[in-house]
Amino acid sequence: MKIAMIGHKRIPSREGGVEIVVGELSRRMAAAGHSVTAYNRRGKHVSGGKTANVKEYGGVRIKSVPTFENGKLNAIVYSVIASFLALFGRYDVIHYHAEGPCSMIWLPHLFGIRTVATIHGLDWQRAKWGGFATKFLKFGEKTAAKYADEIIVLSENVKDYFKTTYSRDTIFLQNGVDAHKTDSAKIINEKYGLEKDGYILFLARIVPEKGLHYLIDAFKNTDTEKKLVIAGGVSHSSEYAKEVKSLAEGDGRIIFTGFVEGDELWELFSNTFLYVLPSDVEGMPLTLLEAMGCGAQCLVSDIPETKTVVNGYGMTFEKGNTDDLRQKLTAALAAPKRDTAEQVKYIKENYGWDTVTRKTLEIYGGK
Repeated sequence: MKIAMIGHKRIPSREGGVEIVVGELSRRMAAAGHSVTAYNRRGKHVSGGKTANVKEYGGVRIKSVPTFENGKLNAIVYSVIASFLALFGRYDVIHYHAEGPCSMIWLPHLFGIRTVATIHGLDWQRAKWGGFATKFLKFGEKTAAKYADEIIVLSENVKDYFKTTYSRDTIFLQNGVDAHKTDSAKIINEKYGLEKDGYILFLARIVPEKGLHYLIDAFKNTDTEKKLVIAGGVSHSSEYAKEVKSLAEGDGRIIFTGFVEGDELWELFSNTFLYVLPSDVEGMPLTLLEAMGCGAQCLVSDIPETKTVVNGYGMTFEKGNTDDLRQKLTAALAAPKRDTAEQVKYIKENYGWDTVTRKTLEIYGGK
């Protein structure tokens, strides 16, 4: 098949879960003999790098689409231009990712091209968006519900939402994971002075819906010599990044690493005493899957999307409740570190990218 991917920022990239999903699916589909084109947005990585000149990645053709750097206009302009460009690609299927870009799914539908939409989460719920952006995201959601040949969702919660709101059937297909557990702590020791089990880890984008402010507040009121490592890039919420850094001031135990990837990323996951994801809103949290796959103990908010992933292998606290989070942190730090071998086995057996790719290709073919 000839396949197009639209909706991500750019690949290769770990800027967000959408980028990881598109990269993993695209590479595997190309390796299986399909022709895959990914429409990248021009612009900067959150880590400061650029991929504007990348033409190929793992057998996937890359086409760069010009758009504004402005966060509110970026997705709108990109999805319009990418969709018109894709009309000339003679694709068998165009796969749209995320609600905003889905606003253009009507166009290839009009020309009889098979379209698939993946709703990575109900993006309009995320705190970073204002009034116009929220309306645009909801429009994209409604457009996908009306015109997409198939809709993939990443949680049963969102599946129920589409059925209730639009009377639209969707396909629940969880994300995969490719965790790289390591015994080394060389990089993180040299860069940050971190030792195995000597820190608590938050690794995600620094945006309001990830709930980092809850964690910093709870940690500052927790009696421990362990450090809190905050690893993540800034998306469209630079004011929020300033807010959490201000909140962390005066506590020398808190370390901000910025965006991380590669061996440094896997060392952070593999050597943490506890990984914490205090999100208010999630789609399918890939970083949580990766942390679990690396054997990390996990503490997450009790929203359905994270509770489903931890599946009894981790601790939960009441969403948005800083006092409960502090109590659960204290309990986790006081208890001996548990054996996570069964957890790692569970992740490997249930969240494989090869299986996700095969099922996605079946959806493309209408089987």
